[in-house]
Amino acid sequence: MNFKKVLASFLLMLAVSSFAQSKKVADRYFEEFSYVQSAKLYKDLVLIKGDTSKHVLSRLAESYYNNSDTEEAEVWYEKLLANYKDDLDDKHLFKYAQTLRSNGKYKKSDSIFLKLTENQKGNLNEELNREGYLQDYSNQEKRIGIRNLAINTPFSDFGGFLLNGKSYYSSSVPSGDKRENIYKWNNQPFLNIYKAEEGIQTLEGREQDTVLVLANSQKLEAPISSELHESTPVFTKDGKTIYFTRNNSDGKRARKSKKNTSNLKIYKASYINGYWVNVKELPFNNDEYSTGHPALSPDEKTLYFVSNMPGGYGDSDIYKVEIKGKDEYGTPVNLGSTINTSEKEVFPYVGSDDVLYFSSNGHLGLGLLDVFQSKINEDGTLTSPENLGYPFNSKKDDFSFFISEDGKRGFFSSNRDKGKGDDDIYSFYIYTDPPVCTQIVEGVIRAKNTNEIIEAAVVKLIDKNKEIVAEVISDVNGKYVFKEVPCNNTYTVTATKLDHRSGKNKVATLGKRNEVIKTNIELTPLIVGDQIVINPIYFDYDKSIIREDAEYELENIVTVMTNHPELVIKIESHTDSRGPREYNRMLSDKRAKSTRDYILSRGIAKDRIESAIGYGEDKPLNDCVDGRKCSEKEYQLNRRSYFFIVKGGENIEKRHEIEERKVRKRISTRKSNFLEYLRKNFKKSNNSRPESRKCFKEDDENCETPKKEINVNYKR
Repeated sequence: MNFKKVLASFLLMLAVSSFAQSKKVADRYFEEFSYVQSAKLYKDLVLIKGDTSKHVLSRLAESYYNNSDTEEAEVWYEKLLANYKDDLDDKHLFKYAQTLRSNGKYKKSDSIFLKLTENQKGNLNEELNREGYLQDYSNQEKRIGIRNLAINTPFSDFGGFLLNGKSYYSSSVPSGDKRENIYKWNNQPFLNIYKAEEGIQTLEGREQDTVLVLANSQKLEAPISSELHESTPVFTKDGKTIYFTRNNSDGKRARKSKKNTSNLKIYKASYINGYWVNVKELPFNNDEYSTGHPALSPDEKTLYFVSNMPGGYGDSDIYKVEIKGKDEYGTPVNLGSTINTSEKEVFPYVGSDDVLYFSSNGHLGLGLLDVFQSKINEDGTLTSPENLGYPFNSKKDDFSFFISEDGKRGFFSSNRDKGKGDDDIYSFYIYTDPPVCTQIVEGVIRAKNTNEIIEAAVVKLIDKNKEIVAEVISDVNGKYVFKEVPCNNTYTVTATKLDHRSGKNKVATLGKRNEVIKTNIELTPLIVGDQIVINPIYFDYDKSIIREDAEYELENIVTVMTNHPELVIKIESHTDSRGPREYNRMLSDKRAKSTRDYILSRGIAKDRIESAIGYGEDKPLNDCVDGRKCSEKEYQLNRRSYFFIVKGGENIEKRHEIEERKVRKRISTRKSNFLEYLRKNFKKSNNSRPESRKCFKEDDENCETPKKEINVNYKR
């Protein structure tokens, strides 16, 4: 028999065995939610061993995703998509879209979400159930009832502003006048502002059957109404001043820009002795660009509006301007990139709680325009926009949100399916259900053996589908808290910290409402004094080949050395006293060097392991020596390996401080993953995305220019 062929066959079998073993170790870490280690192992399987199977690529991408490393996650989701485009679960596409969103690639992300909503193979709802996008309306104790208003027509009806028992809205419903002008864009009459009476209807005293209704609508007369568009009215609280949007005109005829476009402008009027008088345009209007969609701050000292003036971020941006006096205004200020995108931001409204509501097709949404909210801080800055979710948003345009001061009723507009015509006004009423059963899960993170508290450990709440649903950091007392955890579920609580073996506990929220479930978690330090400490490494009898369980343990050595690139170690291996002394010394030395070789195979530089020496039975920890029969426990004490830190240990504490800052920053700025509120309500649509309008000119049927024009009638 050819010796070379036998040797080659043996080496091939050894490589295949090691290959399968590495995958099992990676899977083990993944199943234990140890995503840092699983990512390293899966990555080596791809880069070193060429394994590009769906299993490995998907788990590699998901390992990075679950550890919030979105840049790496994007790389591997792209490879997964390239290799298995026609055989991917929706959950992978969903997380890929989320990853792209986190990396600022909004258009690409939205295209994948659109594909998902049109994909009938999988169940997007299942993924939405596992993701979170929390905002005020997601409180489980709140429910929202909506109603398509009876005043809606087959024409465009939108808006809604409540004042003193009346509601004001916009509509293009025909007046019946044969001489009525028709807007060529949509072959409908021009918009006018209407007033209707507000009413509340409750069926048999049931709050959940309460709806907001409007009746007896009437068009506002001239000089508010004209032969052109008027819409989006907003009033001061005393009802004596109205701001509204109108075509640039003298009240009868449109004025054109240099590009022959009738742009939009904001006008105001005063209510005196029962009549609207003194219609005048605001001084920051301009014939060359549009301003519109006015909204007032609660103190009425700031006017918010929409414009495509030069210097903005996108097709239309939201601005604010100080109201200094009766007819005095400051300089308009763009709300910045937190709110404005490269696309359209329109229809601002500021609630009494200093929350800015607006519509956008540039932020992550369910379809075209979606309604978002952003808290206005005391210093004037705004928080990151949050999607209001279903039922306010749909696959179509959703816009013109208004909520009353009591926070219970209001309006939004939409051209969603099953409406009465073009745009419809929907009223909503927020009612409260009996409290939903939730519990609190809390505990303390401590070090095993020493019982010392561990601050800044990352604690995750993981559901039965192995999805991370919440993430917090332990405080200075080692404490963590998860509030409002739904009853009748099972979870895993995991805790991790740099240079510690992770810990986990299972909890079941099966008790009473508001019950506190305590589950403390112990983390085992991997660095103790001048050693990296792991569980004993076991070898098969009389062999020095690294087994799967040994691989699993040695990955902790690799992790610590990767965390601290300056560390240099030496390895010692010891046996018990059974067997010949020289043989034990030789076997332990082979095992020490086999251990070293495994660590080097994982990418650790050769010069970072100073030595790997086996001492056999020469250095026992007890008196279990030759000539004395011992228990298995006593023998086992002497079978051990040491990993001594010989250089670089002085930098460990500094590295811990840097990592703690990174962790705190990541979690404090981490956005919710998207649509927790939608998880019970989002519904698929087979409708394709309507083609966008080509431009926003108000009166040119041959409109071709797509940018920098606002159309107050058609939001797109």
